[in-house]
Amino acid sequence: MSESTAVWLWYPGDFEIHQGMLQNFKREERGMGWPAYWYIDDCNRNVKFTRTYQLGQPTQFIVHAIGTGYVAVNEHKYRFDEVINCETGKNDIEIHVGNVSGLPAIYIEGNIVKSDEGWLASNFVTSALSGHDPLYTRPDQDPNVIEYETKTVPVASHKSVDNGILFDFGRAVDGTLIVTLAGPKTITLCYGESETEARDVEYCYYKQENVSANSQIRKRAFRYVFVPNVTDGEVDLTAIHEFVPKLNPSSFKSDNSLINRIWNVSTETLNLCSNVFFIDGIKRDRWIWAGDAYQANFINQYSFFNEDIDKRTLLALRGQYDIKQHMNTIVDYSLLWVIGILNHYQMTGDKSFLKMIFPKMESMVRYFIQQTNDKGFIYGRKNDWIFVDWSEIDKEGTVSAEQILLLEDYKTMLTCGKVLGKDMSEYQEKYNQLYDNLMKYFWDDEKSAFIDSYESGKRHVTRHANIFAILFDIVDADKQKSILKNVLLNDHITQITTPYFKFFEQDALCKLGEQKRVYQVLLNYWGGMLDRGAVTFWEEFDPKQHGKDMYAMYGDPYGKSLCHAWGASPIYLLGRHFIGLRPTQPGYATFKLTPKLDEFKTLHSVLPIKNGTVTIDKDATKLTVTATRDGGSVEFNGKTYSLKANEKTIIR
Repeated sequence: MSESTAVWLWYPGDFEIHQGMLQNFKREERGMGWPAYWYIDDCNRNVKFTRTYQLGQPTQFIVHAIGTGYVAVNEHKYRFDEVINCETGKNDIEIHVGNVSGLPAIYIEGNIVKSDEGWLASNFVTSALSGHDPLYTRPDQDPNVIEYETKTVPVASHKSVDNGILFDFGRAVDGTLIVTLAGPKTITLCYGESETEARDVEYCYYKQENVSANSQIRKRAFRYVFVPNVTDGEVDLTAIHEFVPKLNPSSFKSDNSLINRIWNVSTETLNLCSNVFFIDGIKRDRWIWAGDAYQANFINQYSFFNEDIDKRTLLALRGQYDIKQHMNTIVDYSLLWVIGILNHYQMTGDKSFLKMIFPKMESMVRYFIQQTNDKGFIYGRKNDWIFVDWSEIDKEGTVSAEQILLLEDYKTMLTCGKVLGKDMSEYQEKYNQLYDNLMKYFWDDEKSAFIDSYESGKRHVTRHANIFAILFDIVDADKQKSILKNVLLNDHITQITTPYFKFFEQDALCKLGEQKRVYQVLLNYWGGMLDRGAVTFWEEFDPKQHGKDMYAMYGDPYGKSLCHAWGASPIYLLGRHFIGLRPTQPGYATFKLTPKLDEFKTLHSVLPIKNGTVTIDKDATKLTVTATRDGGSVEFNGKTYSLKANEKTIIR
């Protein structure tokens, strides 16, 4: 925040928690509202803001507030929205604001006394530095209202079919429609992410009947709209797409046009699924899921590099300090949330955010410990969902994938605690016990892999725990090779069909040096969706499915999301494992590139880093790398090259 900038202030985390609650109430299914089915926190309703100024001269200020309350200067009370005079010397300022229907917030206009950094907020139990957000910097705004920008999207094409008109907007739209009718009749709007869905008047996910030119049209996500029982010229539609703008410093262009399309469609997919928060998909859920968000920020790091969306999402998911339930009811999602905070810190170097959120991290991990057994294994309790993935995983008793995530949580606490100067020795003891028992009970020497569950006696092997073991460095090089051979490259082990776990699988394969294989997966799997007409990437893709079956999920003929955040993972895979960019110190104080670009003859890419960018060009056998800030290096063919700010480094 600039020293001269005033912003709206609130109790830290409350804006994110309140808006997160509203986001999780936005789901619609066939005309019915569907609020999220887990416990949802809301913001504090009454907050006290305090600050002491030592003034060398008299000054004036005005307090605007969302809610009811008053201002006290040296115990003398004033109304909101009136000019308040402060005399030279010590001035103790208190601002009390309550709001029974929304987020209590304040904005202070003044030359010296203003709503910038330094204000403490109290909910009358705890106090902390006030929260703020770069979206809210003007006194005429209300932090309870999201200000979307809009873009008019005209119809790309339309055709007469099935005794009606099918409108194709050529892209995924998240917004509303302007309906123009030639006469007084009413119409039905049938929405679809696919043409098949829109034309299915009976079963399409979204439909609005009895629509006139004056009807209020609800915000929805769609590409196609079918209007039955009309002829060409009777109706015209225009879409109004709503979005929160964000910068995109990244680009990717190579000699492979399909890979270029995959990058661009991935960017569009993530862009649509990240406005105020990272949400799973724009059509169906619109909810904030911790597993989706965990992956979205990895992808975000190589595209938009938007720190604020990630912070908002982490705070919204966690809620208030007390924990009543796992995030989204899913044990592994809570576990991933903790790891995601470490990734955010490594990406941004934002120690103040880490310090603010650390108490909620630690209480989350203690919540995990409360549901571990004498072996240190975390288990599912009543109403807990052990998800991992949509796959046939043996979930009888404790599950190996959960234990590996818990190990990484302990490691995360050790790392973050060290940054903040805290004694984390108890987590090292927890880690040691859990690691020993993981290897004793879940590692199967005969199968040379982790089994899902030892309690069932089935010795069933799936990819998931084995992938996590590689990603989080749980096993040594020999066991990694065994997992690669016996699991990841074993066609008898059930294949993964969700982009969610494709992300983890391809990440692990790249870590083991299998970029060539992953390159083919990008072409075949994500390219396969493009072959089916995708303009955004899907929640799930099974190449064996065709026709209407492609869109079915959850027992619903159109239940599958065709614009899902986790589908955008090619951005991360290309940026992290082909271009090879990663921070080696938090906030890219130092960073490294390890390019593996054998699959490309030519390539030009710009990737973001903290407070800068890195540009890499490949032309035949020559690499040229330029960074806009110091601290970088390139490792290539056994040699290390230092990068200096704004100087080209040529590698042959």
